[in-house]
Amino acid sequence: HCSAGLRRPLDSTRPRATEGYKALAKRGPLSNSNSDMRSRFGATLGRSALWPLRPSLPAVRSPLRALRRPLSTAALDAYSNTVVSTVETVGPATVAIQVAAPGATVAPPGAPPGEGAPGGSQGSGVIITPDGYLLSNAHVVGDASEMSVTLTDGRVLRGTTVGRDVATDLALVRLQTPGSVPFATLGDSEALRVGQLVVAIGNPLGFASTVSAGVVSAKGRSLRAKDGRLIEDIVQTDVALNPGNSGGPLVDSASRVVGINTAIIQGAQNLSFSVPSATAQWVVSELLAHGHVRRSFLGLGCQLFPVSRLFQRAHLFDPPTAVQAVNVVPAGPAARAGVRQGDVLLAIDGNPLRSVDEIHRLLPTPGKRIRLRLVRPSDARNPNGEGRISTVELTTEARPHGT
Repeated sequence: HCSAGLRRPLDSTRPRATEGYKALAKRGPLSNSNSDMRSRFGATLGRSALWPLRPSLPAVRSPLRALRRPLSTAALDAYSNTVVSTVETVGPATVAIQVAAPGATVAPPGAPPGEGAPGGSQGSGVIITPDGYLLSNAHVVGDASEMSVTLTDGRVLRGTTVGRDVATDLALVRLQTPGSVPFATLGDSEALRVGQLVVAIGNPLGFASTVSAGVVSAKGRSLRAKDGRLIEDIVQTDVALNPGNSGGPLVDSASRVVGINTAIIQGAQNLSFSVPSATAQWVVSELLAHGHVRRSFLGLGCQLFPVSRLFQRAHLFDPPTAVQAVNVVPAGPAARAGVRQGDVLLAIDGNPLRSVDEIHRLLPTPGKRIRLRLVRPSDARNPNGEGRISTVELTTEARPHGT
């Protein structure tokens, strides 16, 4: 065995086995006893001389490997501290919402959570002002005017609906409280970056104050709301959300609310969606000022149709589909501007219209002037045929509330 080990290449920095044997020879012959040989051989050579017999065991631990463990621990501690700090700051402002079923009574203050509201819905919310205004989802609040709200300190307060906006799935609720309550600060969702750490807090499946962490997976997603409109600029994350998380806050590492958790895809994993705080701030200002969100409308019923190459070249229109007006509301903004049934809408203020959703997205707040570029076909039944291009100006108006 020793001769086989000596034929292997040796590192010049390590003691050679032959030096150990010379030292052993000076001490006299070995006895035939295996135990005596092991004791003398080990005492003379030590662990360093035996290494050729066990080449798979390193004599010294790598200094890089020794440093790796403390660095990983420090990184984990920093991550944990960030999540813990976020939860300690925003957690007390996160509430559980219990909405009574139609015809049922709202739980009185001081009652156990869920009492007085059998068959109702549950969700989460986040308090955004010290005097008790909180944000949640429109699908959590529903059509209820009152609800029971449970704070993390055990208090059960009554909440009244200030307003809700189905188009963004947001609702504003006012707590009936004599004093101040914990609250969170709305952050800047537009500053979020893909890969950034975020934390979701809520009450999934009735488990109060549940925390999950993840990262921003994507920005600028779109979701279809219950009224058919697209909710723009949705934040996609991989945080774990479940029924009951709806309405709870999505928080960044600076303990600022950057989104309101609103939806998941059933059957999928780590696909969660939140309404951005920029949208929430706009909705809150509209609800406080008017009780509903004002939106502009043109007074048109539209449909999409595929455009031909001839149409694209003739009108310098790149999108593969265009929007045609199939119904014009009498005395509406578009009708007063001269838009007729069969007109093809090409652009609003120079922005091409690829879909009906583009119209909703590009329309400014009520009372603003816009320029609408359109084509009037010679035959409304053939929008791809010859037509005359024109531009009309109109002033946007607020859509009648409830329509």
